[in-house]
Amino acid sequence: MNPRSTRTATRTTGRRTRLGGLVAVGLLAALAFSSCGGDATGNEGAVNDDGSVDLSEVTLIVGDQKGGSKALLEASGLLDELPYEVQWQEFTSGPPLLEALGAGSLHVGGVGNTPPLFAAAAESELKVVQAATYGGIGDAIVVPADSEIDEVSDLEGGKVAVAQGSSANYNLLAQLREAGVAYSDVQIQNLQPADALAAFSSGHIDAWAIWEPFTSQAELEEKAKVIADGAELANGYTFQVASDAALADPATTAALEDYLAKIAEA
Repeated sequence: MNPRSTRTATRTTGRRTRLGGLVAVGLLAALAFSSCGGDATGNEGAVNDDGSVDLSEVTLIVGDQKGGSKALLEASGLLDELPYEVQWQEFTSGPPLLEALGAGSLHVGGVGNTPPLFAAAAESELKVVQAATYGGIGDAIVVPADSEIDEVSDLEGGKVAVAQGSSANYNLLAQLREAGVAYSDVQIQNLQPADALAAFSSGHIDAWAIWEPFTSQAELEEKAKVIADGAELANGYTFQVASDAALADPATTAALEDYLAKIAEA
């Protein structure tokens, strides 16, 4: 099995083994901290007079990333089994997804280990409702195939692309610290994945700190070599995060419970 296959397999296995026991606990804990009121979610009409919820009348607005929750549900065959409508909105990374979630544009979204820390610091109105880990191996620093950079310490003075506030940003910080290189001694290029890939392909950057599936994409399409991954220094956590407004609405919460259960099953 090649490194890319190993990395992908490890991530998938880790996610499936960790989700099951966290779904109910995460959502119940979030509900305990959410208020009874809240902003409208658009699903108020799905609640019947007796308090029951007609899921066929619910629309769940989900923030996703490339190779994220939608891909997982499609691969497992569970996407067609959702009893409510899902509006998928794809984001380039976790920080803009959580910004949209905090602004009320989404009900729930999947992100890596670092964006929720910034959202919490900003006192955003959202809660973590599910967690999993793939062990951090998908977070990696890659360099061009013909690069003379062989280890993290060689990055000193070089240009490194990373989406600031992302899980890859944390991994880069941890890797530099482990190698004895100050963050200020690296020329950080704050680029989202599509722009970073273009810069990487054209030789405008020396390295790229990224996460799956972009790690595998760089290896396959650009023949990039991995000089470090997060297996030892990053926890590899991923989170499903919901807005307070979604958690305060009975109809949206009912759909969330099913959605999180499907993610766990996948």
